[in-house]
Amino acid sequence: MELKTFNPKEVCSSTMRGKTILITGGTGSFGRKFAEICLREYAPKKLIIFSRDELKQHEMRQKYPDVGDSPVRYFIGDVRDQNRLHRAFTGVDIAIHTAALKQVPACEYNPFEAVQTNIIGTKNVIDAAIDCGVKKVVGISTDKAVNPVNLYGATKLCAEKLLIQGNSYSGETGTRFSCARYGNVVGSRGSVIPLFLKQKETGTLTITDDRMTRFWITREQGVRLVIGCIERMQGGEIFVPKIPSMRIVDVAEAIAPEAKKEIVGVRPGEKLHEVLLTREEARHSKEFPTHFEIEPEHPFWAERRMGRENPLPEGFEYTSSGNTWWLSSQELRVMIDGLGQASYSGW
Repeated sequence: MELKTFNPKEVCSSTMRGKTILITGGTGSFGRKFAEICLREYAPKKLIIFSRDELKQHEMRQKYPDVGDSPVRYFIGDVRDQNRLHRAFTGVDIAIHTAALKQVPACEYNPFEAVQTNIIGTKNVIDAAIDCGVKKVVGISTDKAVNPVNLYGATKLCAEKLLIQGNSYSGETGTRFSCARYGNVVGSRGSVIPLFLKQKETGTLTITDDRMTRFWITREQGVRLVIGCIERMQGGEIFVPKIPSMRIVDVAEAIAPEAKKEIVGVRPGEKLHEVLLTREEARHSKEFPTHFEIEPEHPFWAERRMGRENPLPEGFEYTSSGNTWWLSSQELRVMIDGLGQASYSGW
């Protein structure tokens, strides 16, 4: 399945080549894939992996060493610690903010911990970026931030608002902030696909509701999207890629057609369908062949508009259930194959 998103060959090499780039939460699935692509294709001056997990940094160091002429640097720190962020952001040109508490049950049980990382941590990133003169910051968001029904989604919505409004504090020649908002990442930690792969061994897959639909994107597609955002952003946009949907029951059938499917009911804080672009947001959004751009409703945006007029029709919304692009079982299998899942070799 090919996602018709930003073509990396169209990204100006000067945007990332030779620059110092930092990723918060850099040992996560996005950070590892970004490091792979960035080091292979963009020759950064320095690639800083900022995270609080020394074990994951050690494991990542085995693949991307930080010795000799390597541009990779590993920086232990927490986005809750503003002083540490200031130290890490010194000399940085581009920052990608992925650090977050993401597990819905954990956020519900530990609400203020989610607030401390996802909201206060994002505020700290904004302050450090402005104070240290970082040129561009892209925050990674999620469909869970749209009309949130759980604390995780609410904190990500707040993080989006903070990042976009950060442009008002940075001034006309200062740091630019934008967001990339997309759906479920195939194979990411805590997602349903690894769960189904494990449940396949038992012969029974648990499905919350057979009507449920989700947007899907691979890690590489997410990274390519963010690279395109870095090139295209003027500061203030939320970039939403055009990506396919699939019913969860069809995901289960594609992974284990022979297994029993057990309906267990929707979990607390879970939606039947996801939304990436609401009707209200559509009123100040533009459509492009590969994506949508949600423009901010703030005074600073008027001077950055640059005449890009591709308005959406009144009443438009972008939902996983109303999508016009649906994944087939074979396309999903190809996507899972790309993750290196040994159980799917030969598909």
